Amino acid sequence: MNLRKIFVPLGAIALVVFGYTSYGWPGVAAAGGGLLMWALLHFTRLMNVLKKAADRPVGYVGSAVMLNAKLRPGVNLLHVVAMTRSLGQQLSPVDEQPEIFRWTDGSHSHVSCEFRGGKLVKWELVRPTPPQDTPESASTTPTP
Repeated sequence: MNLRKIFVPLGAIALVVFGYTSYGWPGVAAAGGGLLMWALLHFTRLMNVLKKAADRPVGYVGSAVMLNAKLRPGVNLLHVVAMTRSLGQQLSPVDEQPEIFRWTDGSHSHVSCEFRGGKLVKWELVRPTPPQDTPESASTTPTP
């Protein structure tokens, strides 16, 4: 169970109650203004990340290897989208856990990320194999 869904609203209510008991209605206004500012800061960050992601193709990243190096367990999906500046290509069915997204770079390397509850659980970097020399190029010519 995600305790943030419980503690954040309880903390907001406690802040408003503390403001009322300490300073009356001006305290409620100050606490409400602080909570509104906090909500607007989060909303602004979300809009900036999505605005930057809207300008790039879905599932594209400049370097899959660099993305793989920057990822850490427990990072939320919004943070990964901010790092890649692109929405991931969703590989899992919509609204089902775990959510799997893929980011691919120009060399066809890709990072597949698995999120549970919006948090990164595991990821995998896949790099394409380089083309092998064909047998025709290594064939021997008959000697006279």
